[in-house]
Amino acid sequence: MHIDVVPNRNSPPAVLLRESYRQGAKVRKRTLANLSALSPAQVEAIRRTLKGETLVPAAELFEIVHSRHQGHVQAVRAAMTRLGFASLLASRPSRDRDLVLAMVTARILEPTSKLATTRWWHTTTLPDAFGVTDADADDLYAALDWLITRQAHIEKKLAARHLKTGGFVLYDLSSSYFEGTTSPLAARGYNRDGKTGKLQVNYGLLTDPRGCPVAVSVFAGNTGDPTTLMPQVEKLQKTFAIDRLVLVGDRGMISQKQINALRQREGLEWITALRTGAIRNLVDGGHLQIGLFDDRHLFEVTHPDFPGERLVACRNPQLALLRAHKRHALLDATSGELEKVRGMIARGRLTGRGAIGVRVGKVVDKYKMSKHLVLDIREDGFDFHLDADKVSAEAALDGLYVVRTSVPAQRLATDDVVRSYKMLGQVERAFRSLKTVDLEVRPIRHWLEDRVKAHIFLCMLAHYVAWHMMESWRPLLFADEDQQAKATRDPVAPATRSDAALAKVHTKFLNDGTPVHSFHTLLQNLSSIVSNTCRRHGASTTGEPTFNVVTTPNPIQQRAYDLLTSIQM
Repeated sequence: MHIDVVPNRNSPPAVLLRESYRQGAKVRKRTLANLSALSPAQVEAIRRTLKGETLVPAAELFEIVHSRHQGHVQAVRAAMTRLGFASLLASRPSRDRDLVLAMVTARILEPTSKLATTRWWHTTTLPDAFGVTDADADDLYAALDWLITRQAHIEKKLAARHLKTGGFVLYDLSSSYFEGTTSPLAARGYNRDGKTGKLQVNYGLLTDPRGCPVAVSVFAGNTGDPTTLMPQVEKLQKTFAIDRLVLVGDRGMISQKQINALRQREGLEWITALRTGAIRNLVDGGHLQIGLFDDRHLFEVTHPDFPGERLVACRNPQLALLRAHKRHALLDATSGELEKVRGMIARGRLTGRGAIGVRVGKVVDKYKMSKHLVLDIREDGFDFHLDADKVSAEAALDGLYVVRTSVPAQRLATDDVVRSYKMLGQVERAFRSLKTVDLEVRPIRHWLEDRVKAHIFLCMLAHYVAWHMMESWRPLLFADEDQQAKATRDPVAPATRSDAALAKVHTKFLNDGTPVHSFHTLLQNLSSIVSNTCRRHGASTTGEPTFNVVTTPNPIQQRAYDLLTSIQM
């Protein structure tokens, strides 16, 4: 008996079980069964049985001893290899370098404490990949101590790779709350995490114009933004040997005092923005006429208080509507809370001018609307009404901002001044990734000053790898692939996504019908590629070695791996 596959014109071929026999001198065939309804695997099994093979279920021959997630580890290692990341840490292999590589990978895949990391990573092939299967939490702490001694050297390599003489450098400061009270860096300051009463540490991030991180500096939690700027300038010009550059920082970072200091440095230009008070002075003095925005949304102005500077005034109507709506909402909320206080007075629960004043003060401080209210507090109650003139004066500046720069017009066009300032959004994206979305730098649990610094530096290095992975994976993620549009789009109007990006958001599928991913869901998808350690049944008693079988990547997973080979440094 044998199996014949018979072509069937435009239909699938017929699969027939046939038998050969002799009729006189001729060999003839007869069909015993039509196997066309069977799957290819079933047909192949019958074919092999007819050849005399003994078929045994795989489960009866082999058993899986254990399985470990491998695909996501493999992806991060591929990105590190493409980036030459190990040589960034140190040119020579060492135990400490392997531990830091493992910690960076773990921070991307499963950000958690050092102790929890050593528990988690044994469910993956990560410790085997970096040769750290015997590492415990103390080893990781020791590797952090090694890493902080290498920070200046590593950052110098990153600066040489990503920063160019005469190019743009972005800088901003953020903070993260601290668990404990013993670190010398932990202090109360402007809390950006909304954790009232928590100690915090501040850290400033230097990036290239794309938002790719280059260096991070850690400061005490009560350090003001402007005081951190000049150390960064010193680092850029002396440590990194970038003698000419354009520094971009927000208006809270590059204040007038810092500008005066920057002017003393050769080859240094800057881009920042005016504070609200300075903008109001321009409007009140007639140097900035609101009516000009009827015909255009940005233009340059001059003022004797800003010699040698270019002031680019911009007005965003959508932003104006948003701020007006927020102000009205806050005023309504304040009025509602003040009416509740009146009710407390009427019921006799609140008496006396002092007590009433304290309670009213809490309300107006909560919503920051005291500047728009006129209060009359008495022994038996209080009255309030809105100051219409102040509300109108503030409303006139809604959606209005002024970018200031020392970069001459022949080097940077007016539109590009605004675009350059808005590049700071890339640093904000990096902070979001560090804090919440990807790497969870907070809460900080280390106590020693160098350990705190090393932890934040480790998170920056993890973001460096993750940033390049996300850039290469843009075709698979919800991210917009049309990055060139940023250089030509309207610098004042709200940023809009390309049609292709909007289609991904709305349909949740790519053009080939595969689902769109976030960075984390794509990593989770890759983690379904596992390494199975197998052995023959009964091998445990005979001492036979085990062998590994790795899941074959599906088309989406294979494309993700292929895209990592295109990482651009």
